[in-house]
Order: sequence, then C-alpha cells, then structure tokens
Amino acid sequence: MLVKEIMTENPACCTADASLQEVAKMMVTNDCGCIPVVEDNAHNKPIGMVTDRDITCRTVAEGKNPLDLTAGDVMTKSVVTVTPDTTVEDCCNTMEENQIRRVAVVDGNGSCCGMVAQADIAINANDSKTAGVVKEVSEASA
Repeated sequence: MLVKEIMTENPACCTADASLQEVAKMMVTNDCGCIPVVEDNAHNKPIGMVTDRDITCRTVAEGKNPLDLTAGDVMTKSVVTVTPDTTVEDCCNTMEENQIRRVAVVDGNGSCCGMVAQADIAINANDSKTAGVVKEVSEASA
C-alpha cells in the first residue's frame, strides 16, 4: 500500500506570517491538529509545522499571548516529508525514527500535497504496524 492511498489530500496550509488565531481556526475548520507552514501559497513548499501542542507548549505554557504571535514564532522548523509513492511501511518507519505523529507528503516539486497522521495508519494498516508506530512515536527519546 502506498501513502497516496491513505493520505489526506490538499491539507490546509499557512504561511509563517499567519496569526496563531488563524492557524487555530484552520485546525478547527479542518478537524486536524497540525498545519504545515509553507514558504508561500503559490508553491506550498513546507518550511515548518504548527501543532496544537506547539501552540500550547510554546505559547500558553510560557506565558505568551497567542494573539500576539504568528505561525513562524512557534512552528517546528524541521519538516519530515514522504512522497505519495512512499510505501505505508516506509512512512511508518519514518514516523517512528523521527518520533512524529504526522508527516507531510510532498510532490515532485516539493509542494505539500498531503498529510499522513497516526489515525490514517490506524485506519489503513494492520494492527501490529499501528501498534508499532504508536509505541515508537510515544516513547521518550534517549
């Protein structure tokens, strides 16, 4: 099975200058916990990711006002990607190795064309692979 068979296509994306309130609204509207941050809306090349956890831990927990911040202020700058033709097993391995719950899918031009989340794995992969991904991603790094 390939990533293109299980990914969420055309995910909502934002640029680094998007307000955190805009990002949070996108999460609500799209029923997701992660928004890829792209270089610009024309090319959709991912430069970071903002998760609901990033907003909580990098803003609220630090006493910062989320209404004063942008996606670029709290995003995780390293972006792990796979392609639509990556096997689901290789995608799972990538998620495990990087201890991430979601991975961006990029096309041949490097544009974000999809997302794969643990839920996509749980719905589409066998039980042992799902358990492996959840276990490895959830373990504390050494």
